[in-house]
Amino acid sequence: MCSSNLHQQDRVLVQIVDAAFAEAAQKSGSWLLCRPGCTQCCVGAFAINQLDAARLRRGMADLEAREPEHAAVVRERARTSIQRVAAEFPGDLQTGVLYEDKESEQRFQDFANDEPCPALDPLTGRCDLYESRPMVCRIFGPPVRSDAGLGVCELCFQGATTEQIAACELRTDSEDLESHLVQEAEKNLGTSGETIVAFTLAS
Repeated sequence: MCSSNLHQQDRVLVQIVDAAFAEAAQKSGSWLLCRPGCTQCCVGAFAINQLDAARLRRGMADLEAREPEHAAVVRERARTSIQRVAAEFPGDLQTGVLYEDKESEQRFQDFANDEPCPALDPLTGRCDLYESRPMVCRIFGPPVRSDAGLGVCELCFQGATTEQIAACELRTDSEDLESHLVQEAEKNLGTSGETIVAFTLAS
C-alpha cells in the first residue's frame, strides 16, 4: 500500500475511533472529566506503533508548513526529552524502537513516568498535535476493555458503580483495520516495533 492510500485508510480508522469515543463520552456524561487543559494522560512515556508515528510525523510536517517556529519548539521539547531519558531507555537509541524482550518490557513499566509528552504545551496544557495524536490518546478517558479488564482514567467515574462504568464502555470494531494498517506502515517505513513520541518528533 502506497503512503497516500495508507494515509486515507488511517483517516478512516481515526473517524471510526473518534466516533466511538464521542458515543462513549455522551454515555459517560459528567463522569468523564476530560477537558482541554487536563494533562493527566499526557505525563509519562507510553508506547506507540509505527502507524501512530507516521500520523504524528504528518502532523509535524503540517505544523512546520503553517507555523515553523511553533514546530521548532515542539521538536526541541522532543530532543530535550530524549536527553533526559536516554540513559534509561529500554530500546535502540538510534532508531527509538523499544526492545521486546521481557526484561525490557518490565523496565518500560517504570520508565519516564514523570516525563511530559513533547507534544504537550506546558503553558496551555493542550496538545500541539491534537489532530494527529496516537490511538491511545484518542481512547483515553472512557472505560476501555483490555486483558486486565475494564479500565478508566483515575480522575473519571468517581462514585460510579461497576454496572454504570460498564454501560459507558468505548466499543469499536477497528482492531483488525488498525493491525492491518500498522503492518503496512511498518512495511512502508522499513521499521517494525513500537517507539515513543519523543523519538518520533525529534528528527
